[in-house]
Amino acid sequence: MRSAYQVDTVRAAERTLMGTLPDGTLMRRASAGLAAVCASLLEPVYGARVTVLTGSGDNGGDALYAGAALARRGAVVTAVIATGTAHEAGTAALRQAGGRVSSEMPARDADLIIDGLLGIGGRGGLREPFATLAAQAERQRQAHLGTTVVAVDLPSGIDADTGVVDGAAVTADVTVTFGAVKPGLLIDPGASHAGTVQLIDIGLGFDSPAAAQAPQREDIAALLPRPGAESDKYRRGVVGLLAGSDRYAGAAVLATGGAIRGGAGMVRVVTEASAAQAVRARWAEAVLTPADDLAHAGRVQAWVAGPGMGITDEAGARLEHVLGADVPVLVDADGLTLLAKLKDALARRTAPTLITPHAGELARVLADGTDAAAVEAHRLEHARRAAAELGITVLLKGSTTVVATPRGDDPVLVNPTGTAWLATAGSGDVLSGLAGSLLAQGLAPEQAAIAGAYLHGLAGRLAADGAPIGAFDLIAALPAAIRATTR
Repeated sequence: MRSAYQVDTVRAAERTLMGTLPDGTLMRRASAGLAAVCASLLEPVYGARVTVLTGSGDNGGDALYAGAALARRGAVVTAVIATGTAHEAGTAALRQAGGRVSSEMPARDADLIIDGLLGIGGRGGLREPFATLAAQAERQRQAHLGTTVVAVDLPSGIDADTGVVDGAAVTADVTVTFGAVKPGLLIDPGASHAGTVQLIDIGLGFDSPAAAQAPQREDIAALLPRPGAESDKYRRGVVGLLAGSDRYAGAAVLATGGAIRGGAGMVRVVTEASAAQAVRARWAEAVLTPADDLAHAGRVQAWVAGPGMGITDEAGARLEHVLGADVPVLVDADGLTLLAKLKDALARRTAPTLITPHAGELARVLADGTDAAAVEAHRLEHARRAAAELGITVLLKGSTTVVATPRGDDPVLVNPTGTAWLATAGSGDVLSGLAGSLLAQGLAPEQAAIAGAYLHGLAGRLAADGAPIGAFDLIAALPAAIRATTR
C-alpha cells in the first residue's frame, strides 16, 4: 500500500525526528536523494546544463544543495533566485562547488530544471515572479525535448493535501518527494503535474493514519475472492443487474459482461425486452427477468442499478424498490440521475450503498449548485463530502479514480491503474458490473470499489497497449488482468 500523509502530519513527524538528530541532517538526506535522482536522469552529469529554480524556503535549500552536488560532478549549474533571497548555506555550497547565481533564467536551454520554488505549505496558484519562471520552464520542457523538469517534494503551485491547482503551477516529469507521499501527488489535477513520483526515505515515522492510500498489486490480490472445493454458483455470489432498456440495450450487455468476468457465480439481469434479447445473444449464462417483474427476480447478494435503465417514472420506481433491499446496492449512470430524487429512500437504507459517478453525475447527486468543473478541480473534497453527507461510499471516476467512505477517518483510496483509452462509451457499464460482482462475493463497498477500479484500469492497459479499444475489449481483458494481479 502506498500511503500519503497530509502536510501537518508530515511536519509533526519531521519535528519529532529533528529533535533526535544534529541540525541539518534531514536536509542533507533529502538533498542527497534528490541529487542521486537528478544524476540518474542526466547520464552523463559532466557538462550537463542544470537550472535550479529556488525560493527562500527549505525546498529551495534542498534544490541548492543538490545543485552543488551536481556541480561537483562537472555539471554547469545556475541557480535562479526568485525572491531576492535564498537558503544561505545552500547558496554558499553551490557557489563553492562552482555553480553560479542569477536572477534570470539562463539564455541557453537546460538539460535539467530543478523546481525548488515552493514547499508543501504553498497554497493557491503561483504568483509573480514564480509564475513567469514556471512558464519559462514549461516552454523549455516543450520546445527542447532533452529538458527534464524535476520537482522538489511536489511541483510548485499544487496543494499538497488535495491536489488542487488553482492557477499557475509547475509541470514536472519527475517529482522527488521526501519522507512520505503527499495526497496531492496521487490525485488530479495535481497528479497530472507530478509525473513519476519517487519517494526518498529520510527516516520519518507516522503515528497518525494516512490521508490517502494507493493500493498495489499485492493489496488487490489479497482482496479478490477465490473459489474453493466447496464452492457453487450461489456461494460464489449472485449479483442482480437492473440495467438496460429498449433504447440502451448495450448497457445491460456490457454490465453483464463485467459481472460475469468479475467472478460472480450467477448474474440475474432485470431489463426490458430488446435489452433482454441482446443479453441472451451474448451471455447465455445470464438469468433474465422482465423489468415489470422485478419483485420476482430472485434472491441476490448485491444489486447494480442504473446502467442504461433510463430516467422514466417507471425506472425511478424500480430503483426505489432496489434501494429497499437489505443487500449492498451499487448505483451508476441513469440511476444516479434518479437518485437525486430518491434521497429519502437512500436515507432509509441499512445495507451498504456504493455509487460510481463521474464528475457531472456527482454534481447532479449533490444537487446543491455544484457543477462538474468544480468537482473535477476539487475531486478529493467533493468525493469526501458526498460520502459523508449521504452516508454512502463514493467511487469518483476520472483521470484519477478516488474512493471515499462515509467514515471520515478512513483514508481515501486512489486507483493507480488506468489509461486514457478507457474514455470510451460503455467503459463505465463494465466497471459497474465488475464492482457489483465483487460486492456480491462479499467485499465491503470500498474494497469492491477499489478492486474493481484497479482491475478495470489494468484491463484497459492490457487491452489498449497504445491503441484505441472498445468496452468489449475491456471485458475480454479482465481475466488477464485478474491473473496478472493474483499471480
